[in-house]
Amino acid sequence: MKLLQTQSSALFNLLPSPNFTKPIDKRGFVTPKRYPSPPISLRCSVSTASDTPSTATNHHLSTSHKPFPAEVSRSIMELSSVGTLSTLTHDGWPLGVGVRFAVEQDGTPVLCLSRSFSPDKRSSLHVQLEQCGLRTPQCTIQGSIARPGDDNALKRLSATWRKKFGEEVEEDSLYVVAVDRVLQIEDFMEDGVWVASSDYKNASPDPLRDVAEDIVNQINANNMEDIFRFCNVYVDLDFVVSETKMIWMDRLGFDLRVWSPRGVYDVRIPFPMEVTDEKGAKSSFNGMSQLAWEVEKSYCPADFNKVKLLKQVVGSSHEGGQ
Repeated sequence: MKLLQTQSSALFNLLPSPNFTKPIDKRGFVTPKRYPSPPISLRCSVSTASDTPSTATNHHLSTSHKPFPAEVSRSIMELSSVGTLSTLTHDGWPLGVGVRFAVEQDGTPVLCLSRSFSPDKRSSLHVQLEQCGLRTPQCTIQGSIARPGDDNALKRLSATWRKKFGEEVEEDSLYVVAVDRVLQIEDFMEDGVWVASSDYKNASPDPLRDVAEDIVNQINANNMEDIFRFCNVYVDLDFVVSETKMIWMDRLGFDLRVWSPRGVYDVRIPFPMEVTDEKGAKSSFNGMSQLAWEVEKSYCPADFNKVKLLKQVVGSSHEGGQ
């Protein structure tokens, strides 16, 4: 179903209490001690998700409290190493083959190939990233395949490949895909968003990208009680949640998948403030967990607007996660 355009952002200006600002063990989440804290004022605002990508790809706190599509695409490319390269053959047929790739600092894909190409160098590189077995965000880079321009470029690309794969490469086999535009898709059966080349190149990959999967796995394994509580406290629901899991986490918040007798939904819960590293993400999660527990126990009021369900998931079982 189509993405709902209005989200309640919530969770701004969370004032930390002494009970959950202790240093966090980076090896795992620490369940906060459940002692009532002094009253906490939690302010919020309403935001609207945009249909079009913004040119301000590096601005903090985007209006939807989600990374911009350009940032998501950059993160997908940084975390992945294989994709499908589609080019035109000499007789004009499109041909897709699996390839390995690295990326330069501006996101330009670097490939090692041993084949000839038709005079029409138009191509696309399709890359997917599986998140917790629940969602597969994708990006497709459209552009022209080309050889590096000079010896300095060749040396730079060789170093990029060596850093990614730990192996030397024949310089004659190095190619790049000059990016014209990027199609970013949140999951299978979703509509995509086109990203301009300049937005893609100027965007920064998410700072949590290298640790997000481990954090999500830890939470799903050890903090399920907190995730259920988040659904009950932070999300505006009119049904009983039968199962829930965290899908992914980034600098602005995290996504949950919620199963119910009514259907399967995704919901976005923003952090109180942007985080920049693993320690900040764990600290924010534990702070939100402590607050949710206190609201549930009526130790403090729910002084914030609850977030809305982001969308209903098409084609997912209503029985619960796998």
